[in-house]
Amino acid sequence: MQVWARGQADFFQMRFSDGVEFWLDRDFSTVWGHWPEEVSLGDALGYLVGPVFGLLLRLRGVICLHASAVSINDRSVVFVGSEGAGKSTTAAAFARQGFCVLSDDIVGLAEYGNEFRILPASPRINLWPDSVEILYGSPEALPRITSGWDKRYLNLGENSGTRFEKRILRLGAIYILEDSTAEGKKCVEEVTQKTALMLLVANTYATNFLDAEQRAEEFAVLSRLVAGVPVRTINSRKDVAGPEELCEIISRDFAALDSPMSPIDH
Repeated sequence: MQVWARGQADFFQMRFSDGVEFWLDRDFSTVWGHWPEEVSLGDALGYLVGPVFGLLLRLRGVICLHASAVSINDRSVVFVGSEGAGKSTTAAAFARQGFCVLSDDIVGLAEYGNEFRILPASPRINLWPDSVEILYGSPEALPRITSGWDKRYLNLGENSGTRFEKRILRLGAIYILEDSTAEGKKCVEEVTQKTALMLLVANTYATNFLDAEQRAEEFAVLSRLVAGVPVRTINSRKDVAGPEELCEIISRDFAALDSPMSPIDH
């Protein structure tokens, strides 16, 4: 994706390699889209609800993590990690166990006084076929996002009793998914605030488009976040048989943290 500021930033233009284009107005209140005939509406919508909305939120001042989020005991729990770490797979595994999902891929942070809350997004989880096979026994168990792309989607509220969380919930903990196989490394480890800050800075959304002032603001917000929210690393390859067992480990660890506060109605 390439981004330009047009007309002294009256508009922002985003163009993807397949010719799909989106434009944002200066107030970040309107989005226009255009795509070639050979590109489907589904392909264009994939860009819109992903990188376009991620950039739009960031330009509005909402810091977003490249992550997924679920609700446990009326608090949000966020899964952060690099591409392929298992964020969406973990969220889908929690969904199959009856937990509500707030967001997949883009997790918006809202700061209220001395606490952070997670904003609900769209009621869908996108999964690669290998993750669908692990969770459902066959890569064909879920429909394709579009005919030209092998990625699949889980519609929350429509598939096997899954649920979407519409409330804004207080952030209870962040789990950073890793795949280290180092000997002696525990499955769940607490990290220092400094380490947590560096890990989160590396996993924010639209970071390549920020100016110096926006980067400084992001650094300050994330510094406050790690000072008040537990951040843990999860070594998903250490004594873990699969997504269901990983959910159990996370649930047990989260239950050992402080008791939850009341949710905030959306």
